Amino acid sequence: MTSAPIFGRTSLSDVLSANRVLAAACGWLLAGSLAAAGEMPFHSAELVLPLDNRHNHAPGIAELAGGELIVSWYRGSGERSADDVAVYGARLKKGQTCWSDCFLMADTPGFPDCNTCLMVDGQGRLWLFWPVILANTWESCLTRYQVSNRPGGDGPPKWDDAGLILLKPADFQQKAQRILDEELAKYRDHLSARDLAEIEEVRRRLGDRLYQRLGWQPRCKPTVSPGGRILLPLYTDTFSISIMAISDDGGSTWYASEPLLGFGNIQPAVLRRDDGTLVAYMRENGPRKRVRICESKDDGRTWGPVGVGDLPNPGSGLDGVRLADGNWLLVYNDTIDGRSSLAVSLSGDEGKTWEWTRHLERHDSGAYHYPAIIQTSDGLIHCVYSYFVEGGKSIKHAAFNTAWIKQADDQS
Repeated sequence: MTSAPIFGRTSLSDVLSANRVLAAACGWLLAGSLAAAGEMPFHSAELVLPLDNRHNHAPGIAELAGGELIVSWYRGSGERSADDVAVYGARLKKGQTCWSDCFLMADTPGFPDCNTCLMVDGQGRLWLFWPVILANTWESCLTRYQVSNRPGGDGPPKWDDAGLILLKPADFQQKAQRILDEELAKYRDHLSARDLAEIEEVRRRLGDRLYQRLGWQPRCKPTVSPGGRILLPLYTDTFSISIMAISDDGGSTWYASEPLLGFGNIQPAVLRRDDGTLVAYMRENGPRKRVRICESKDDGRTWGPVGVGDLPNPGSGLDGVRLADGNWLLVYNDTIDGRSSLAVSLSGDEGKTWEWTRHLERHDSGAYHYPAIIQTSDGLIHCVYSYFVEGGKSIKHAAFNTAWIKQADDQS
């Protein structure tokens, strides 16, 4: 497959205003001290690449050695139905103000490569996870990974290992059908004839081992336990449920957790409480219009009932991070319809309440969605997200601190 043209930073000034460039330049020079102080509000934002007429979507972000940032996303003429879709990336060196030229990170010729997420493990290795779509349907995807032992430098990382994550969950048909019947009894009046027909197809597929094992794909970054267990959150559009791929040997082998059965709960972001409880926050793909929540008391092997939280969700991805000071942060579309508002909320009580909220974007003319968020070693918070506006699509990067979140939206 011929790769898509690469856009460099030479045309960045054609897209970004002078004020934005100046703010980014000044911000990055001061970011370390501001974040360390934690008192002065700080925020800067810029596009990772110029606006583009192709689909640039579903980013991941990680911090490499020396404070370098690397971002991944997929790009092509569509999503699952477009065979030219591949995974791209870009770098931002510590202290610099412009992202590098974007580069190809992964491509399966003739097949779409979609949602990306990144992780740097305890050995400093960079992991890239993404699904390859076999038959142009989400149900047909397989999750792949690549590992770079020395991911720093320029251009794409040198990949030292690669593989597939193949899952063989214990048969969940009986339990899933019981929960599906319970959910259907609650929401039948809210469902269309088409919805009911799709539910019957889900019921049929629940008994098929192929559909239980195929179609799992990533969206949010892995969570690593204090003991070293890696939990890679996965979901399937076959059933609109989630699962965890678990590794207890540093990613050499993977096995499946018990599924998170809520029917509509997909794309988990997992945070850990002080008592070891794991909390999964999930996109809602059904009629509830609220963030879905589920907990695990055994480090992710089994999961309790999938509930409904207070935060709104219009059917869009979210992400979260536990900050170094113990506070939790969630970034999500805080609407019940559309993706024109992207909020970041801060909790001081491990998700029981979200005391502060501020908006990264709130403009009716665009879509700002599929965020990925991390905290870097200097204390600064970094969020990347899909940025769709009139004129094209890009990935946007924002850097900020908690003092900025605690300000009102209309303050500078």
